[in-house]
Amino acid sequence: MEPMDTTNPRPTSTDGTPPTFLRRCLRMPIGIQSIIAVGLGALVGTFAPSAGEQMKILGDVFLNLVQVVVLPLVFPLIVLGIARMESVKKVGRIAGKAILYFEIVTTAILLIAVGLAKLTDIGQGAPVHGADAKDLDGMSQGIDFHELVLHAVPKNIFAAFGEGNLLGAITFALLVGVAMAAIGEKSEPFANVLDSVASVMFKVVGYVIRVAPLGVLGFISYDVAYYGFGNLRSLLGFIAVVYAGLAIVVGALFPLIAAIYRIRYVELLKSIAGLAGIAFVTRSSESVLAPLMGKLEAFGLSRSTTSFVVPLGYSFNTDGSVLYQAAALVFLANAYGADTSLPALLLMVGVLVILSKGMAGVASASIVVLIAAGNSIGLPAEGIALLLGVDFIVDMARTGVNVIGNSLAAAVIDSSENRREAKRGGRETPEVPADSEAPAEPGATTLQKEPAQ
Repeated sequence: MEPMDTTNPRPTSTDGTPPTFLRRCLRMPIGIQSIIAVGLGALVGTFAPSAGEQMKILGDVFLNLVQVVVLPLVFPLIVLGIARMESVKKVGRIAGKAILYFEIVTTAILLIAVGLAKLTDIGQGAPVHGADAKDLDGMSQGIDFHELVLHAVPKNIFAAFGEGNLLGAITFALLVGVAMAAIGEKSEPFANVLDSVASVMFKVVGYVIRVAPLGVLGFISYDVAYYGFGNLRSLLGFIAVVYAGLAIVVGALFPLIAAIYRIRYVELLKSIAGLAGIAFVTRSSESVLAPLMGKLEAFGLSRSTTSFVVPLGYSFNTDGSVLYQAAALVFLANAYGADTSLPALLLMVGVLVILSKGMAGVASASIVVLIAAGNSIGLPAEGIALLLGVDFIVDMARTGVNVIGNSLAAAVIDSSENRREAKRGGRETPEVPADSEAPAEPGATTLQKEPAQ
């Protein structure tokens, strides 16, 4: 009888049988599965384009699964985060810090993009006259700030939930959270219900993320089959500048900000790398919104800060998108021979600083803002149509950077709040003689960071 090899036993499944190839694949990390899906999708889109276009349904199903759980999770998290803050004043302080941070970082990124695009003179000789403006039908309405305000203050919260109106849900959650904080203990039963809802939704998100590789397969197959690489050669310089600008932001600007606020930037990147990768290939930040907040809590950020700043950043802090828009405007200005002097470039920056805050809830937001900004400085829409041919390539990178930028924003605001509370705690701690045995103040525990759940 042959002796049993106990040094390297063969892996078995729960029923004692060796695992099949499919089971081994399913046990791989999500990141590895997604990379495999990218390769398979590229092959299908290249060699079977008709099948590749049909596989888009896999990506659409995945995004629908994600979107159906976003608001049911984000709403209770924001409400609970605000209700459990010490005061309404803290809510206003965090919101003010977040908006100020978004504006400063957005302006810095726009200056980087415009400077890099001007330095490389991208767009010179680009075949803009061959672009088809019909591709922009239905997108050229621009940004209506009147509608944006009404979008943020919906008249029917159930309709807002049905439409996936994240900005409206945030506004309503702010009101509910402030009201719960005002009535105190009477709101505890409702808070317990919301806590249970959030826990259930986190579990659902875990199930949805497991099918992310199928969504990746569908999107990559469709993108390669539908868009192809026909315009890639003429627009290679534009793609290179956008990717270089995003690399500067992620590799230089963000580490500088993290160093100022003493944030472990490399560790932060490692903790969210998988989610940024999923956002990269699906071209959807919403696909990782819910698990991103869980990752940031595990990293050490407080739930109250994370659940408020991250959803707010999804509406007002699109770092990757604004860099793309700035580079695209300089590209079009050079292609049409428009004015690219310093005053004209600063005008571009100013226009984008304003218009980029109106991106929330707008379909094809980056393209719509680009059209509105182009119209405001006299650039025709036909050139923007040319960029649609390679939009999916740059959209991947800018979406991934959006996720990283919002994660850093939450870490910065959380660090700022921790420093403030530490200073306040130092001022409020009374001097106690060394030989006294006075008990610790009951309020001292409120100065500690909320534990990650």
